[in-house]
Amino acid sequence: MDLKTIAAEKALTYVQDGMVLGLGTGSTTTRFIKLLGESLQSQELKDVVAVPTSETTTRLARELGIPLVTLSALSPHQALPDFDLAVDGADEIDDHLNLIKGLGRALLREKIIEIHADVFIIIADESKLVAQLGRGPLPVEIVQFESGAQVRWLNSLGCRAELWLEDNGEAILTDNGNYLVRCWFPDGIPDAYELARTLAGHPGIVEHGLFLDMANIAIIAGEDGIQIKERKQ
Repeated sequence: MDLKTIAAEKALTYVQDGMVLGLGTGSTTTRFIKLLGESLQSQELKDVVAVPTSETTTRLARELGIPLVTLSALSPHQALPDFDLAVDGADEIDDHLNLIKGLGRALLREKIIEIHADVFIIIADESKLVAQLGRGPLPVEIVQFESGAQVRWLNSLGCRAELWLEDNGEAILTDNGNYLVRCWFPDGIPDAYELARTLAGHPGIVEHGLFLDMANIAIIAGEDGIQIKERKQ
């Protein structure tokens, strides 16, 4: 059994009957979704419904018979949406459970959904652990309008920013119809909070892959077993 599946199996033990789950996007989360579907089909779990974070996750959940719901349906009478548990993968995880996510191309919808979870669990193999965020690229979602200017501005932040292209040379489109840029920081991201504020304040930047102070628990599968990391409040 591969490490991602081991982490996904452990995450499933946090799911209880009657829960509302947020379902992330990506290869590790796909394993969790399949295990969840099997548990519902065998009735080991009952009355679980899910909020998907991408069209890909939506299709997979429907194929597996997992009932789906929207945030709006969870919050009648203008109440703020709230649900039990979100499970997703990550591209990088630091010692404080701050994350880089989005190489599965769903960072905006993931953040929209997962910010409302009472508990947000990350599942990953040990290769995702980093001492400092920015070992790999940071994905940034931008509007199509004047995308070239957005990429040039991102390059002014001390990184190498490139529009993310498909194999055929066309720009990748998110489920929201936006472009994605990947930003490489040669020495890592020196201050993730400052960078997040800078990105959030620039017109044309829709969202970024810095998930800061969001994850509560990280389930990390390694060759020596499973680590459970909890974010200190």
